[in-house]
Amino acid sequence: MISAVAEMYGIHPQTLRLYEREGLLKPSRTEGNTRLYTEEDLERLEFILNLARDLGVNIAGIAIVLQMRERMEEMNRQMQGFVDYVRTEMLARMQQEVAHHSAAMVPLKRPIVVPPKNKR
Repeated sequence: MISAVAEMYGIHPQTLRLYEREGLLKPSRTEGNTRLYTEEDLERLEFILNLARDLGVNIAGIAIVLQMRERMEEMNRQMQGFVDYVRTEMLARMQQEVAHHSAAMVPLKRPIVVPPKNKR
């Protein structure tokens, strides 16, 4: 709840309301309209407070940093998807090559014995 979170982080509840109004935080709400903060919300709040308190970033700057962070996370997800796709394709092609080469091999009817080299 907003009062517990405000006390936990040593900020005024109005600060949380401001962050919500500016779109920086989006806590869920109960049927009675009480804000409920998840662990993810609290991690985001800690990041916001770090930017504001420790680095002196204003609200507009925080919004830009959060947008950039979200875009980077999305790019990372897309890149991971691409890496997974390439890995799957490479494995499939390697398996096809092994199957192709195995089919082209002719089994021997008798074992081949290689005589030892003469030592002189």
